[in-house]
Amino acid sequence: MRAMDEVRAKASFVRGSQYKLRRYADLVRGKGALEAVDMLQMQHGTNSRKVLNVIKSAIANAENNHEFDSSELYIKEIFVDEGPVMKRWLARARGRATPIRKKLSHITVKLAPKVED
Repeated sequence: MRAMDEVRAKASFVRGSQYKLRRYADLVRGKGALEAVDMLQMQHGTNSRKVLNVIKSAIANAENNHEFDSSELYIKEIFVDEGPVMKRWLARARGRATPIRKKLSHITVKLAPKVED
């Protein structure tokens, strides 16, 4: 398969832990693109919507830039990488502070058309 036969979309610096986002990425890996959209729309939680938006962006890229049919696309690769951590603190009793780590992630989706042998 040539490099032009795949379409990618990436969302960088997404607020959310990579562990929580990977649950939804694992759920749709290898599925058809439209099937993955349906599955994620039925899930609860904001993290499923973040993964869903990247998949929808990849489908739009495939249709508009490469003229692929969305019904023939499947998720070739999807992965969630660790991003930077925003370090904050919370005031506590007796002049102390508790650290808060707000994690960011990078979501990457690669779609490819189904090849029938």
